[in-house]
Amino acid sequence: MDFIFLDSGLGGLPYMEYLKESNPESTCIYLADTYNFPYGEKTADEILNAVSNNVSILLKKWNPKAIVLACNTMTVVAIKNLRQKFPDTSFIGTVPAIKVAAEKTKNKRIGLLATQRTVQDSYTQDLIKKYASDCHVVCRGDSQLISFIENKLHHATQKERQEAILPAVEFFNDQKVDSVILGCTHFLHVVEDIKLAFGKEVQVIDSRDGVVRQALKVAFSKKTSYQKSDLEIQDRSFFITGTRKNTTVEFYQDFCSKHGIPFGGVIKE
Repeated sequence: MDFIFLDSGLGGLPYMEYLKESNPESTCIYLADTYNFPYGEKTADEILNAVSNNVSILLKKWNPKAIVLACNTMTVVAIKNLRQKFPDTSFIGTVPAIKVAAEKTKNKRIGLLATQRTVQDSYTQDLIKKYASDCHVVCRGDSQLISFIENKLHHATQKERQEAILPAVEFFNDQKVDSVILGCTHFLHVVEDIKLAFGKEVQVIDSRDGVVRQALKVAFSKKTSYQKSDLEIQDRSFFITGTRKNTTVEFYQDFCSKHGIPFGGVIKE
């Protein structure tokens, strides 16, 4: 197994698909921690415990070359701890592309659209100080949009999609930013809607390219023997950790069927 992608929900799937486009020979699976979704409303300790438990389960089952944390909140809260706790495992994080935005902005006004936890975390604030100290960075934690993407986008009409992103678009337009960072991987599911709503005056920036390039660099510098269990799993298989109120296993099965992704089932210890 080359890569395991780990996220709190459906958000990071575009990252796995982008990696497969960049390197079709790579083998990947995906785990959505659906039982603990959403991460953006949890405490740091709750996130650390959930991610650590999931990584432990994944490492017992498979022997990946790298684990991609396809979630900004998960990364800013947990990646340092994970690297200390699992020193033999390569972790690739996903963080807001603040450096890229700071290099591209012309009016020095940048928007960051993320979870409330990502916005507030010291990791994110340190990135802003390091790379965008000469910019005015306007942050918006948007749990409602993330919930819509996770739970309703699958069956939403175009009008419903537009209505869901409109509050964020209007917020950043009022702040006169010329660049908006998508600091939650869920937003990539509506990135074209967001770009269309902003128009050509605002750049929409995400972390896909940097994350995938780093993942491929790290993974293929390592030699890892395949386990027997690797051969029994379909490439790009999508696993979940369980269901919560108002969700069902069938919902995720239907999502996978619609998008041509093998549904792997519920991960158990």
